[in-house]
Amino acid sequence: MNLVYSDSQGNVFDHPDFLALGRNAEMITEILDDELIPLPEGSTLVSLPFTRPVGIDAATGDMKLVEGDYHAVGALLPQGFTRLLLPGYVKSDKTKALPLFGYTAVVWKEDGFYVAARLTDNPYYWNPVHCDPTELEVEVKRLVAKYPENRLYAHLSNCALGYECLTASNTFLQRWEGAVPVSYSCNAGCFGCISEQPDESGFVAPQTRMNFKPKVEEITQIMLEHLRTPESIISFGQGCEGEPSTQAVIIIEAIKQVREQTKMGYININTNAGLTDHIRGIVDAGLDLMRVSTISALDDHYNAYYKPRAYTLKNVEKSLRYATDKGVITSINYLVFPGVTDREEEIEAMIEFVRRTGLKLIQLRNLNIDPESYLGIIPKARGELLGMKQMIEIFQEELPDVILGSYSHTPKFYTSDRTASMVL
Repeated sequence: MNLVYSDSQGNVFDHPDFLALGRNAEMITEILDDELIPLPEGSTLVSLPFTRPVGIDAATGDMKLVEGDYHAVGALLPQGFTRLLLPGYVKSDKTKALPLFGYTAVVWKEDGFYVAARLTDNPYYWNPVHCDPTELEVEVKRLVAKYPENRLYAHLSNCALGYECLTASNTFLQRWEGAVPVSYSCNAGCFGCISEQPDESGFVAPQTRMNFKPKVEEITQIMLEHLRTPESIISFGQGCEGEPSTQAVIIIEAIKQVREQTKMGYININTNAGLTDHIRGIVDAGLDLMRVSTISALDDHYNAYYKPRAYTLKNVEKSLRYATDKGVITSINYLVFPGVTDREEEIEAMIEFVRRTGLKLIQLRNLNIDPESYLGIIPKARGELLGMKQMIEIFQEELPDVILGSYSHTPKFYTSDRTASMVL
């Protein structure tokens, strides 16, 4: 398998004399055949700025940098695929941070590009090729015109057309999981926040956070437009907002008003679940699904990344337990990173966390971050690195009643034949 690299203009090449390498945290490692799958449809190859590609010289067996003004290349995967390794590279300028994306090791084999990844969910619904831009533009214009006073539709139109957010696009296409952002504030200061970064962070947030508090009427209009089929999902908590439960009062009122008018579809919240009292109120109002974002079940790691304000991981656990006990289908949005999530102590802690909270689903999500910056803020490994592939296999063995996936699903998903639909 050949090393893949790019020149300064972004042209991508495979090196005929260098074998590809990957990274597991700081450790540069070989890539095994059973870790590779063909580059999935909807993926993007990107050049990694401020890096040098590193590979194995096939003639000598030595690890070497590619000489010249060249950069490492990574793949950005669509939802439904979990990366197993980072690209093999070294920083050419250690003061520079990579943009906030989830970079995956990519190689060239005899018949095309391959990536170090694993299929973990049906990728169909979150494949960008299934979002027709012409149809989307028509539907954006229609709904914005229908609700000219609704600031949320105006806000989401930029998310859909400008940022190409698929959840926002679904809101206008009125299908699958749609978005209803509500919060401009947050009770956490996530190191890798994609909607708000302090000037001194060195990162550029790829999205702009909403800057207004919506009215209940604006929220219910979007919810009622979207909840038109039995399989529809409308979700609070988007990448363009803070923590939705900080606006629990308006969420609770919106849910109540909507459920007085329709029982169709499912209401979901994507949350850090730190505000347990607020979560209880939202659950009691009629919540169906809850996905909780976490990066670890270890306090020191969790706190280093999320920088929680006036809550702890114990509050998160209480919120999940309460929702589960009330019949809400609960899952975690598990931000995974090769060389960290697959640490022995991380795996053990997460297994116990899942058992205590009664989760139905672990949504594996590739963490969008500059690797060096992330590794610089979290605790060092205390145990063995088992590898992402083995980590997934351990979860499957130790948590047989918990589904490994990549995104939220309706209740039907938990009783259907999922394996049959897991196709490329």
